[in-house]
Amino acid sequence: MTDSPAGSHLEKSLYRDIVETAFHEDLGTTGDLTSNATVDAAARAEGVIVARQAGRLCGLEIALDVFQSVDPELEVFRLAEDGQDLEAGEVLTRMRGDARALLAAERTAMNFLGHLSGIATVTRDLVARIESTSSKLVCTRKTTPGLRALEKYAVRTGGGGNHRFGLFDAVLIKDNHRALCGGVASAIRRAKKSVGHLVPIEVEVDDLQQLDEALREGVDAILLDNMSIPDLRVAVERCRGRVVSEASGGIGLDTIEEVARTGVDLISVGWITHSAPSLDVAFDLVPNPASSRGEREKLVPSFDRLRSRE
Repeated sequence: MTDSPAGSHLEKSLYRDIVETAFHEDLGTTGDLTSNATVDAAARAEGVIVARQAGRLCGLEIALDVFQSVDPELEVFRLAEDGQDLEAGEVLTRMRGDARALLAAERTAMNFLGHLSGIATVTRDLVARIESTSSKLVCTRKTTPGLRALEKYAVRTGGGGNHRFGLFDAVLIKDNHRALCGGVASAIRRAKKSVGHLVPIEVEVDDLQQLDEALREGVDAILLDNMSIPDLRVAVERCRGRVVSEASGGIGLDTIEEVARTGVDLISVGWITHSAPSLDVAFDLVPNPASSRGEREKLVPSFDRLRSRE
């Protein structure tokens, strides 16, 4: 396992409303009809969260918050933390509480955990491809509506960095802005007149001619969009020592190292947040804790043994 990456922390205030919305979506106004009809109201159960696939863990705190939202008295023993690299079959958490509550929370909790761990895993894998270079991987605004804070947290947990969080915290002049303003120079000049000196300005360019125009005007960063590797090398050399260079467009596991070898400062990849495959995680319930010893004890210490360690 690895230590949690620096900066991989998420304030509860950023996801509390998201969790509540997800619950309302799943439980509606009547709750879990199946569990309420088949499980005794007084029943208690134990459960474990298991990684069925190897990957990087992310979102465990959120998943546990989901369970504790329906059972505030839930007893939880963590066996893993966000940022750890997991093996298939590894048990992440053991918990004991109200059986109906555990069943009601299961899918919502696993949806968050699987999605965020999937993002962290592909981010980790991309970062590993460029670790011998000076380039840094960053995500984009191509996020699931409503989940941006969580998905950008997952990127950090995977070892990547965050680009601007939204339209409000930096200027990024893209092709549509250039078209409406009459070109690169005009768009940059308008931006400089409008925003304060503490607001960074980045401009997207498609070719070396636009790059030279942007460099003459002076900006903080230049996004080199969908450039060929030869043009990218030339562009990076022209930017060196003058502005931050960023490459973007069609970059994947098979191409990211070649892009990084050009010396570009940043590599932005949108698909890590909008198309990363979910990591296979599961919640397995143990309806009769007293008879759960034996083979299961080989996977993780019993609940009572875990409690005795505290």
